[in-house]
Amino acid sequence: MQDYLEGLNEAQRNAVVETEGPSLVIAGAGSGKTRVLTFRIAHLLSEGVKPYRVLALTFTNKAAKEMKERIGSVVGQHIAGSLWMGTFHSIFARILRYESKHLGYPSSFTIYDTQDSKNLVKSIVKKMKLNEKAYKPGSVLSRISAAKNDLVTPVVYARDVNRTANDKASQMPMIYEIYARYMKECYKSGVMDFDDLLLNTNILFRDFPDVLKKYQDQFDYIMVDEYQDTNYSQYLIIKKLAEKHKNICVVGDDAQSIYSFRGAKIENILNFRNDYPGYKLFKLEQNYRSSQNIVNAANSIIEKNKGQIQKNVFSANDVGHPVRVLKAYSDVEEGFLITNDIFEKRMKDHLEYKDFAILYRTNAQSRVFEEALRKKNLPYKIYGGLSFYQRKEIKDLLAYFRLTINPSDQEALKRVINYPARGIGKTTMDKITAAADSSDQSLWNILINPNIAQIGINAGTQKKLANFVALIAQFKAQLENLSAYELAAEIASASGIMKDLHNDKSIEGQGRIDNIDELLNGIKEFTETRQEEGEPANLVNFLEDVALLTDQDNEKADDINKVTLMTIHSAKGLEFKNVYIVGVEEGLFPATQSTDSEKNLEEERRLFYVAVTRAENNATISFARSRYKYGELTFSKPSRFIGDIDQSFLDINPEDFVGNERPQPAFRKTGINQPTSGLKPRIRMNYTSEAGQAKPKINFKASNSNELQAGMRVEHERFGQGEVLNIEGVAPNIKATVKFVNAGQKQLLLKFAKLKILS
Repeated sequence: MQDYLEGLNEAQRNAVVETEGPSLVIAGAGSGKTRVLTFRIAHLLSEGVKPYRVLALTFTNKAAKEMKERIGSVVGQHIAGSLWMGTFHSIFARILRYESKHLGYPSSFTIYDTQDSKNLVKSIVKKMKLNEKAYKPGSVLSRISAAKNDLVTPVVYARDVNRTANDKASQMPMIYEIYARYMKECYKSGVMDFDDLLLNTNILFRDFPDVLKKYQDQFDYIMVDEYQDTNYSQYLIIKKLAEKHKNICVVGDDAQSIYSFRGAKIENILNFRNDYPGYKLFKLEQNYRSSQNIVNAANSIIEKNKGQIQKNVFSANDVGHPVRVLKAYSDVEEGFLITNDIFEKRMKDHLEYKDFAILYRTNAQSRVFEEALRKKNLPYKIYGGLSFYQRKEIKDLLAYFRLTINPSDQEALKRVINYPARGIGKTTMDKITAAADSSDQSLWNILINPNIAQIGINAGTQKKLANFVALIAQFKAQLENLSAYELAAEIASASGIMKDLHNDKSIEGQGRIDNIDELLNGIKEFTETRQEEGEPANLVNFLEDVALLTDQDNEKADDINKVTLMTIHSAKGLEFKNVYIVGVEEGLFPATQSTDSEKNLEEERRLFYVAVTRAENNATISFARSRYKYGELTFSKPSRFIGDIDQSFLDINPEDFVGNERPQPAFRKTGINQPTSGLKPRIRMNYTSEAGQAKPKINFKASNSNELQAGMRVEHERFGQGEVLNIEGVAPNIKATVKFVNAGQKQLLLKFAKLKILS
């Protein structure tokens, strides 16, 4: 028996080795889902399946990367590296780049983020002279996104009676026209947004059957993670690709389907048996994460839902503590009580800050906890807050990168054509935009037109525009010859961004310079890593990596040891030793708008189930008797979801409930709702350098790569220490396979790798 099978329980092992035909793996919370998916792929590869014939789809880059590394540790990194494994968006972006000519897009198309899309919607609303207060970019974009995920194109949208009636009722009857113009502008600019990556893949497979057949033939085996989170667009692509071989394995948990607001369809997993008759069903029911009390409490919550695949999740861990229910008189006191509890539990049990998470239903709830944590001098991070890549100075430099790759990218062009200031004002841009609209061309085509004077631009401004065009052309000419880092550094300097930031002597200005430096450092690491692994390392590759990042991929090393604040939606897939689920009140959780139908209420209950199952050792549920909403003090009742929990798994004070609020049937009296002592921390915490974190080495000097031999102990500047397993290939492409203690097994090109021989 292979080594990787020895640590699996019977259900996991069956799901790993039975690889033929359609399979549905229902994986309860903490049941080793990723482990099963990883070893199933490793098993296929070890049985001789070619890696490029395996397609594995995930929802985060982080999950894909970790799985690929674990697979590589079983079958070798050089084999794992050839897998088609990544997020839906990254894999389909890859296919669209290969097949872009069929759809009339350049292979170098750029990808709009949400802010780019909002800016484009805003400009369209303005051109159409619509009411900008009624047609808010976020609301308009949400409807366009929903249509794309349902594969509704602008032409179909205009004929969709239900959608157009809903738009009229919302005082936005022209959505269909905005949608049509939005798509036209994106096409003209050679860009796609996130939803287009799925929509256009569906169109590609629908309109070009030979292309579909090519990928159906290629992928003998298809695996999908978190299948319950797929939308209709993703579902259809998967179904088409699996039609030929039908070796499809989907892994997920219907009890954790919580993203219907993003278009996720729980029906995809519930109806798998109808799509694939004769399928095999595997149930992973042992929870390895949480204590027995937490698992049993969670089971008693989810059993109230009717729409589910039945399973019996259990834990063989310690019984553990009951789930605590904590009452506060106000939301401010709620923040105070929980912060004190974190402080005291951390000191008493010798825990780290990263062992604590505060989960809430809405982002707005974070404020009182932030204030309480700051007063207590506890370090924290808000998960899903302003991304590093959304900062102005970062977006400015990224816009230059995008323009270098795709000069037709109009949002990038509008962002930087006059930054740093070069005397190209609004009047000039209005003339260029009008000319582009009237001739149905991109802004860039107007700029490079030798007859630009005909649109009323004077000689002085023409020269400024010509200088800008020459600058971008200069960058573009170096795209193939320079690495991502070399070209990024050149653009940061030659564009004038660095000079402009250095002229700002304020503290904020210095912070912006530091952010640009951090971005360039990241590009340097990206470049070196890709070069060492023999992968393309130009600016196109880097920009696509950034465009497809998710919240979980944005976590920085210095953010690790802090108390985590996040919405429950953001917490799925994560785990913490101690979890606080706050604001569990009627009207807040479940949200008022979710109590109008059984279907919506069941999704809210699944969300509560997800929150409880994030906890390993301790789960605390809190509610406040009063909180301010819309400027007025309102009074709350504890959520019905507290009553869903079997009381034998709760630590609760009956005096916290009045009248018919009381969960039934029994209580365990406790004093945990009393304010704690509020001791001051005796230790001054260093937020930037926690104990145990590795500090960067100074003056690291690599050894001569010609001296490397198998069996040697080596050190890498980023990956740490490891052992050389073997060396293969001929110059200049000699590769070393190194097993690093912390970073796992990697295959590195010696001409780029920087390895220091230790022994």
